[in-house]
Amino acid sequence: MVRECSIPKTNPTGNHARLEPVSAAVRQATYEDVLAAPPHVVAEVVRGVLHQSPRPATPHALAASAIGEELGPPFKRKRGGPGGWMILDVPELHLNRDIVVPDLAGWRRERLPETPLAPYFELAPDWVCEVLSPSTRALDRGSKLAVYAEHGVSHVWLVEPLDQLLEVLELDGPSYRIIQSVTGESPARLKPFDALEFDLAALWAR
Repeated sequence: MVRECSIPKTNPTGNHARLEPVSAAVRQATYEDVLAAPPHVVAEVVRGVLHQSPRPATPHALAASAIGEELGPPFKRKRGGPGGWMILDVPELHLNRDIVVPDLAGWRRERLPETPLAPYFELAPDWVCEVLSPSTRALDRGSKLAVYAEHGVSHVWLVEPLDQLLEVLELDGPSYRIIQSVTGESPARLKPFDALEFDLAALWAR
């Protein structure tokens, strides 16, 4: 472990004054911490800090599942839509030292022509979706969003299932700006999947 060293200070008489306290450097979490996490949590490392989130509650799971059901056939399978995407549920992303697990992520096929047989992805996606819950909201809207911006993820969806709100964020230089904010049940065209109308009501259906 790296430690900060103290240099003895002297007083005018030449005698040594007392040493300044020695403080240990903060330990950075690693992939080993993720592997050692209990199986009932989602473990991530963001900016060197280990975060362990509980498994999604029902509103969270319903919304995330519905998004995959809506986008998968036309954009991943090319059934009734343009295709051109690989869309996955809860992929583990290793983006330099950050290890994040979005609810969904998508890569354009020209960037990911074949899905690697590996336990995680090192290629940043083109789109991610985070379904927010009280326990994850601050992380999803804060440090994780900064990680996505740093690695050039062009679009992020932030979904608030309890408020029935979906925000579309688009990368604008080093940060994101909200380009769409939709609520309720009316169909909408949402970037980057605006080739088709998205059934927003499916996210809140119980």
